Amino acid sequence: MCEVTRLVHLSPGTDAMVRDRLMTRVRDIAAPAARRVLVEPTLPGVRNGGDVLVHLRFDESADWLGTATEVDTLLSESPVAHVDGVEYQGGTAGTAEPGATGSVYRVLLLRVEQDTPCAMVERFEADLLRMPRYLPGIRSWQLSRVTRGTGLAAWTHVWEQEFADLDALVGPYLMHPVHWAHVDRWFDPECPDMIVRDRICHSFCVNRPL
Repeated sequence: MCEVTRLVHLSPGTDAMVRDRLMTRVRDIAAPAARRVLVEPTLPGVRNGGDVLVHLRFDESADWLGTATEVDTLLSESPVAHVDGVEYQGGTAGTAEPGATGSVYRVLLLRVEQDTPCAMVERFEADLLRMPRYLPGIRSWQLSRVTRGTGLAAWTHVWEQEFADLDALVGPYLMHPVHWAHVDRWFDPECPDMIVRDRICHSFCVNRPL
């Protein structure tokens, strides 16, 4: 399985009609080869999350390679101002129950410092994967290591979830003790355990794949 995420930042002043035409073109390019095509406007509250979220899933890397040039060429043209993106093979995944889905898709792109000991990276990953156990609003999740990235940081990880609804993301997820007591320390510059550097991209949209 090959997965691709692109967070598309549009030029200031781009209107909704131009944005929607761009999204339609991305869907049309990706749909013939992809198993999953999610191309939606981001919702209010994203952090470095862009204006359009693109998430594509392919059965084989070759399926993406046959599509990549056309997608990335389109996303290099006006009205696109900047793109942060990752490519990855599906990592550690789970669901709250068989077939569980949510109405909101969320993705976090992050960079772990290069010289971080492997054991510390594994503890960090374990803390992220512990979260769904305490947050029933997370319906499905996946933590993956990046194979190729683009944008303003050398991304190392992709942390994805489907949430039951928007309230489950912006309320219990961000405010739950498991977040601020176990996970935030990896991101906090005042904590000696901090290993996540540079900017992060926190993006989410309506989960409405083709």
